[in-house]
Amino acid sequence: MCAVSSRSFQLYSLSKSSTRLQCRFIYVRRFKTQITFSKTDYPKLTNNDSQLLHFLSEHSLPDARNMLEELPVGERHGRIRLWTSFLSKFSKSGFVDEARALFNIMPERNVVTYNAMLSGYVQSGRLSEACSFFGEMPERNVVSWTIMLCGLADAGRIDNARRLFEVMPERNIVSWNSMLAGLIRNKDLEEASLVFQLMPDKNIVSWNAMIAGYVENGRIEDAKALFDEMEEKNVVTWTSMMAGYCRVGNVDEGYSLFQRMPERNIVSWTAMISAFTRNSLYTEALLLFLEMSGDFEIKPNGETFISLAYACAGAGFARLGMQLHAQLIIKSWDHDDYDGRLHRSLIHMYSTFAQLEKAQHLFEMVPIRDKISWTSMIKGYFDVGQVSKACYLFHNMPQRDAVAWTAMISGLVQNELFAEATCLFSELRVHCVLPLNSTYSILLGAAGTLSYLDQGKQFHCMLIKTLYEFDLILENSLISMYAKCGEIGDAHIIFSNMTSRDLISWNSMIMGFSHHGLANEALKIFEDMLRSGAHPNPVTFLGVLSACSHAGLVSRGWELFNAMSDVYAIQKGLEHYICMINLLGRAGKLKEAEELVLRLPLEPDRAVWGSLLGVCSFHETTTEIARRAAQRLFELDPLNAAAHVVLCNIYRAKGWHVEGTMIRKKMQLEGVKKVPGCSWILLKGKAHVFLSGDKIPPQVDVMLSVLHGTASES
Repeated sequence: MCAVSSRSFQLYSLSKSSTRLQCRFIYVRRFKTQITFSKTDYPKLTNNDSQLLHFLSEHSLPDARNMLEELPVGERHGRIRLWTSFLSKFSKSGFVDEARALFNIMPERNVVTYNAMLSGYVQSGRLSEACSFFGEMPERNVVSWTIMLCGLADAGRIDNARRLFEVMPERNIVSWNSMLAGLIRNKDLEEASLVFQLMPDKNIVSWNAMIAGYVENGRIEDAKALFDEMEEKNVVTWTSMMAGYCRVGNVDEGYSLFQRMPERNIVSWTAMISAFTRNSLYTEALLLFLEMSGDFEIKPNGETFISLAYACAGAGFARLGMQLHAQLIIKSWDHDDYDGRLHRSLIHMYSTFAQLEKAQHLFEMVPIRDKISWTSMIKGYFDVGQVSKACYLFHNMPQRDAVAWTAMISGLVQNELFAEATCLFSELRVHCVLPLNSTYSILLGAAGTLSYLDQGKQFHCMLIKTLYEFDLILENSLISMYAKCGEIGDAHIIFSNMTSRDLISWNSMIMGFSHHGLANEALKIFEDMLRSGAHPNPVTFLGVLSACSHAGLVSRGWELFNAMSDVYAIQKGLEHYICMINLLGRAGKLKEAEELVLRLPLEPDRAVWGSLLGVCSFHETTTEIARRAAQRLFELDPLNAAAHVVLCNIYRAKGWHVEGTMIRKKMQLEGVKKVPGCSWILLKGKAHVFLSGDKIPPQVDVMLSVLHGTASES
């Protein structure tokens, strides 16, 4: 066997600060030196164990030796086995110092004893002591080397682990698998693949580790190739592959694998439920849990309940969520929430349901109040409009990451506090927090909604300075912002320069051209979209039908409207019928528009009758249609001020002044008032609002010069 001296093994030593593992606590009275391990099954301590541990903890070594000598052990090897079993039990329970004290007083030791002590050091994270101990071992076997290899790999010292693996005098399947798992955990997938290929023998653990490595790094095709190559698969193999497909968004393929699994355990069921939840298929997640409940041998675990809480929140099933919480309390699952993740999921759930008192109660009880808990509470208060409470929580948050800042900015925008959101964004940059892409996306969306072009351009410039490459969401946000702010040319430039486009990209550009009355351009983008292989959705047809309406393209409009169901199997909504009503009405085909309304497969609502009434105002010869539309609209919405005004104007245009006057008097008697029209302009960071009927302000000349582009740079 190749010897490694203590001095030469300094190559593998760590710094004095050893790795600390966070974990559950096991409580043993009177012993204070215990180290806790993660995911360790603690052996139960008998009376003899506790007595011996007491002597070792109090440094009563003679008493400890006497106690061991009095135990009936038989022959010499039996004594070594018994003493080694005590040492292993103490080290696995976290009493590493006591285990070392026992090791020191042992009159005889073998390689198993040394390995047990080495394993205790490694599992407790005391790697520097493990390295020294390994160097001092008089004899080592393949188990000794493998324990040391695992310790180095788990601590992130993958280079040291690799060098140790290279000088190992002997390797077995466990050694190879340990090196393979260490490389995968440290994200060195290429070398892990090489090690996997060089393995003289592979077992199912080897295959599963490599498949899991590919899955975790998004290389689903490589994982699938290995999966197909495997002759024997177990439940871990199937679960890893299924979870991999779901992780990259291919939930259909993942669920197909799940259904073909020859056997399933709670991990498989929970992974599939979690995958549905992560991909916003909340109802499917809950239905799958009900299916799982039919198998009485499968019992849900904490991870299952966490996914269910998020699924209830996403689906908006408040009663079901409260029933879930009640079951957790009855079965005492809430007391086993050692890492606080279950409490955090419930906080998120109640915040989503706007039940802030329950969420706040859980927030105060959660054992580990982390950033996710704080952010869930902040978002919850914003959702119910309690801005001051959300701000109070944010300013009292001990650590604020980019997600928390983004939640705050999003909440302020959601509550129409765009100026405050912009100020908070500036504060974020002062605190040297790197904004997320979603942070910019939210601000760009707000700038577009309010037509704050200058502010939107500033955000765009910041993006150009700070990001080397834009992602799809940001590019879509920029297209939408420029289109809404009237800069359709800039929107089209960004769209044309995109390396990849999704359905939102196409729809944003189509809607942008449509709103600007550029029907031919909108239809060309639609045709380009079809040629690219993208499948249109209801929003796409809303854009192209609106474009046809603006340009009066009746035949083309009917062609697209009919193609929705006949060619693309898209169900028409009321909004699509409203587009056709506008198209026909603008083209003077009022009778045809009314017939379309009467043939609707859905019950016409206020928007439908309002649309028909609105297009009647374009033509003076359609008074009867306008009267019928108004009558049906007033039955649904008697206080609709806009409809009263439109009908009054139609009567007056027809010369029916008496009827128009009666409409006005009716409005006065019933207290119907039309909200005045509103326009605004942003000048030097301040929005100046103009209402219909306002007096002209003194700054109007300056504002008009801004509109006409003649304002000076000052």
